[in-house]
Amino acid sequence: MSGPHGAGNRSAEDEHQRFARYLHELAVVRDEDEADLVTRILRDSDTTMAQSAIVRHLDRRATQLLADEGFTAWARAMAEISGEREFLARRLHEWALLRSITVGEPWGSEEVTTGSDWFQRKAVEALPSSAVLTLLAEAGRTRHVRAAARRRLHQGHRSD
Repeated sequence: MSGPHGAGNRSAEDEHQRFARYLHELAVVRDEDEADLVTRILRDSDTTMAQSAIVRHLDRRATQLLADEGFTAWARAMAEISGEREFLARRLHEWALLRSITVGEPWGSEEVTTGSDWFQRKAVEALPSSAVLTLLAEAGRTRHVRAAARRRLHQGHRSD
């Protein structure tokens, strides 16, 4: 196909192919090569696509490492690589907060109530902390988060 319309389609297809390739590479990367791969992907000219691939990777790895002692060092390394990318930095910070709550480290209620919608949904879904669920049932950012937190609290009390 020729002309500008065809070139645009090829560019979009290239983006989708790179995204799929990045996701695959991130899924199979060895721990010792992870930082170099993340750095390389973040240099892609399509910054939105690259960050999307990286945030999926961060979510997958953070879930795997959440209760692991290596989480803090991994999160610190990923934060250094992410640099000035505000969205990635916030996601890593919120994963660190989820970890703190999970392993019983100190956390602040303001951090929980001012967390992103993603964070609050994830906290309601994944955390067993009745203190966090109570806080989000009362002060969650959205009606959905407040209702889900109340449901989790109610389910927890029925099984006690």
